[in-house]
Amino acid sequence: MNAIRHLLFATAALAGTALLSCGNTSTKAAAPDAAEEKVKVNVPAFCADSAYAYTARQVAFGPRVPNSAAHRQCGDYLVAQLEAFGAKVYTQQADLVAYDGTLLKSRNIIGAYRPEAVKRILLCAHWDSRPYADQDEEKHHRTAIDGANDGASGVGVLLEIARQLQQQPTSLGIDLVFFDAEDYGAPDFHDGPHKSEYWCLGSQYWGRIPHTPDYKARFGILLDMVGGSNATFFYEGYSQRTANKAMKKIWKAAQQLGYGRYFLQQDGGEVTDDHVFVHQYRQIPCVDIIDYNPNSGTGFNPTWHTLDDTMEHIDKGTLQAVGQTVLHVIYNEQ
Repeated sequence: MNAIRHLLFATAALAGTALLSCGNTSTKAAAPDAAEEKVKVNVPAFCADSAYAYTARQVAFGPRVPNSAAHRQCGDYLVAQLEAFGAKVYTQQADLVAYDGTLLKSRNIIGAYRPEAVKRILLCAHWDSRPYADQDEEKHHRTAIDGANDGASGVGVLLEIARQLQQQPTSLGIDLVFFDAEDYGAPDFHDGPHKSEYWCLGSQYWGRIPHTPDYKARFGILLDMVGGSNATFFYEGYSQRTANKAMKKIWKAAQQLGYGRYFLQQDGGEVTDDHVFVHQYRQIPCVDIIDYNPNSGTGFNPTWHTLDDTMEHIDKGTLQAVGQTVLHVIYNEQ
């Protein structure tokens, strides 16, 4: 995602891995006739060990920078996992032009559940990783990062949600979209312009040409940097203006589930991320769940865009808080 030189946010596997047994958690939802009668909703139990394993599997390929072998191999893995979890899979392959003119062989990967349903929810994350450690020591600026938190963690959570959707379908259609080329924006050391549209190239492409014609969803949830230690998720500014109802629903669910220390009901910064283009091009209100650190110089986790963005800094407690909250929201939306 784009920090606009650190200012925007401040104003910005393993398919065979043993999985935890998952039961159901019961919650209450209003009956469709809006009567006082309540109906019981069985929400699957999110398995953080699984999400962690899916995150580690992505990182094991190496930095998923477009045009690299690791990128191609990881993309194939994600397609295979979604297919194994019963999704109808769409792939969007496109040559996208980076800030410096580099032609990026990009691939958006979409897994659809109940593709025939009209009423839908969009869940998304980016699966590429940053080609520059431009927040690290200068000698590392041109080194690609692992992107364990910034990229892989959001996809890991969504893969675990996909597994749950196969086992317990929802009445609504759910689309999991893995955006490519999100993190190829101009680095801080770039002498040329730093434009917001240099970032999130995959979501811009999908926004203009969705995987199905005239795609619509009730709302979207974007997961970005959702696995870091001591993560805190504030109200993100663009989400607050364009998806406030959905955002408040998510944060309320987190409070009910006991994850209030992660989901803080406070205003955070504003960031250019995939949710901006989902809204601008498709008019879908989309909420960015993104780690915001008001005490750092960048507004982000200390590992952001550094070589320290590795599995050693991924926390299962954070994955659990985010994954269970999202499951709660989408199953209660029925």
